[in-house]
Amino acid sequence: MLEEFKKFALRGNVVDLAVGVIIGAAFGAIVTSAVQDVFMPVIGAVTGGLDFSNYYIALSSAVQKGAAYADAKKQGAVIGYGQFITVAINFAIVAFVLFMVIRAMNKLTANEEEKPEAVAEVPADVKILGEIRDILAAKPRV
Repeated sequence: MLEEFKKFALRGNVVDLAVGVIIGAAFGAIVTSAVQDVFMPVIGAVTGGLDFSNYYIALSSAVQKGAAYADAKKQGAVIGYGQFITVAINFAIVAFVLFMVIRAMNKLTANEEEKPEAVAEVPADVKILGEIRDILAAKPRV
């Protein structure tokens, strides 16, 4: 059973998947930081410091008016539509960044595919067999 597990765990697909997940998590952290630390402050500056994350609708009378969204959630039921808008904007930015990365990768791979590949040399015995075939085909049949 140990050999079977070792064979499964060390297969190329499993290792490739593990590497992809680890790199994906690291890339996710980079993209999250880019969105939160670079893009959202710019959007906030353009919109005059507008912060959607604190917009909500109170569903409970226990929720104090004007409280921050995090505090309002603790006080009672609220619909956090501002947080949803913020997450939707984050998603759009992340999707656009990923689109640009994949687009750049596709251009790089397209350039590599356009390069002409070296024509493989035909072995000597195959050349000779081709010549024999051509000679036999040219002879008249009796």
